[in-house]
Amino acid sequence: MRLLQPVVAAMVAILAGYSGSVVIIFQAAQAAHLSSELLSSWIWAVSFGSGVCGVVLSLVHRAPVSVAWSTPGAALLVVSLPNVTYPEAIGAYVVAWAAILLLAVTGLFDRVMKIVPVSIAQAMLAGILFRFGADTFISAGRQPLMVGAMILIYLAARRLLPRFAISLVLLGGIAIAAFRGQTDFSHVALNFAVPVLTVPDFTLGAAINIAVPLALVAITGQYLPGLAVLRGAGYTVAPRGLVTSIGSVSMLLAPFGCHGITTAAITAALIAGPDAHPDPRRRWIGGVAMGSLYLLIAIFGATLAALFAALPRELIAAIAGLALLGAILGGLSAALADARQRDAALITFLCTASGMTLAGLGAAFWGLVIGLSAQFVLTFRRPA
Repeated sequence: MRLLQPVVAAMVAILAGYSGSVVIIFQAAQAAHLSSELLSSWIWAVSFGSGVCGVVLSLVHRAPVSVAWSTPGAALLVVSLPNVTYPEAIGAYVVAWAAILLLAVTGLFDRVMKIVPVSIAQAMLAGILFRFGADTFISAGRQPLMVGAMILIYLAARRLLPRFAISLVLLGGIAIAAFRGQTDFSHVALNFAVPVLTVPDFTLGAAINIAVPLALVAITGQYLPGLAVLRGAGYTVAPRGLVTSIGSVSMLLAPFGCHGITTAAITAALIAGPDAHPDPRRRWIGGVAMGSLYLLIAIFGATLAALFAALPRELIAAIAGLALLGAILGGLSAALADARQRDAALITFLCTASGMTLAGLGAAFWGLVIGLSAQFVLTFRRPA
């Protein structure tokens, strides 16, 4: 019976992961006017990559390695994708993961983390995600009954069943929308995903606007928390090997729409803790089970894309915002924790959240540049 515990934990983690983060991919695809075929390929690529890495790495390291796509990266693409062509975006994905691979192989991964202060990186992350939280309440103005009920469900679930909060909100929102006749499932059918290969187009603008912030949020917002969860659970897995393996798969799948997969944090906590299994030596089963479920879902990427297309825009915006509240809170808390870096972090957050564009470069890039410049001005001292 206890062998089923890690499998059940993996199912809970998958449910929690797909309930919120797939919605953000769908929003990014909508913003860029991608076809249903490209969206289906995107979902297939991130699911397939997460599944392969989760199964293989959990078996090799005998640890519950949880791998998932970069949710902050997908949030960044909601704003960035409409400003470039899709082949240019694919080229930026390749550049981002080639850079992360280079850092991992050369051992510079930790040094980069010391160059960019945690507060600045987290402030940029919070600024990227801010619009999703704000859109929840903008949607409430358009659909007060549906979104208001979803917020109430979220608060009640956070109090009583925090693990299932986003899943319950999604189900509640769908039920309300269906009752009011705002859903159209007539086009939803059980279809297999067909990977679509896109030849990358490498441009400087896409590399600066997408690749740089995409790599940075992957390192600071996902790799570090994910590795910290594993270490906290007592598993000593070499970061270089994990980053190299996952980064290689990300780069190989980029032409099929994969914007990047990384170690996960929230879902990792679900399969790496004592609730998954009392014996730490058995928890690797949860990693294998989770990866296997990812591979199963990858097959039906087209069905998943059609399902979300049948839902109202306000429901999509609300579930995305509520799913990211924890990430926004975590980013702001880390950004403002150090009093010496608080001013620069606040400037970074405001610049990134503003959505400004200057000289063809986006807000995430300028938030990072202006924040680092502010930190330098405020803390620089001449040597005695």
